[in-house]
Amino acid sequence: MTIENALASVAVKDIDKSAAWYAALLGVKGQRPMPEVEEWTFPRGGGLQVYQGAERAGNCSFTLAVSDIEAVARTLAAMGVEPGDRASNERVKTLMVKDPDGNSIAIAEALDPALAR
Repeated sequence: MTIENALASVAVKDIDKSAAWYAALLGVKGQRPMPEVEEWTFPRGGGLQVYQGAERAGNCSFTLAVSDIEAVARTLAAMGVEPGDRASNERVKTLMVKDPDGNSIAIAEALDPALAR
């Protein structure tokens, strides 16, 4: 078996409210393949699904790989979202944030070209 790609799934309490929040964060409206799911695909592969699942909301985590973490920090500030911990080393910069339901999102910018592929 060869894995071709991966998809992150995140449970939320209110799909419409969360879809709007994630669209603001990601800078693009998602697709609604079914009433309880909003999804995004990314240029370098992978995807994100936000789905109605109140019983699991707040217990999910995933990482978004970005090319400019400072631009994301500005987007978060414009959204009124206070970022959490920030870290940096010679390989990667990270910024932690929570969505409105408390799901954990790591924003990561690779500084090492080998990680940016």
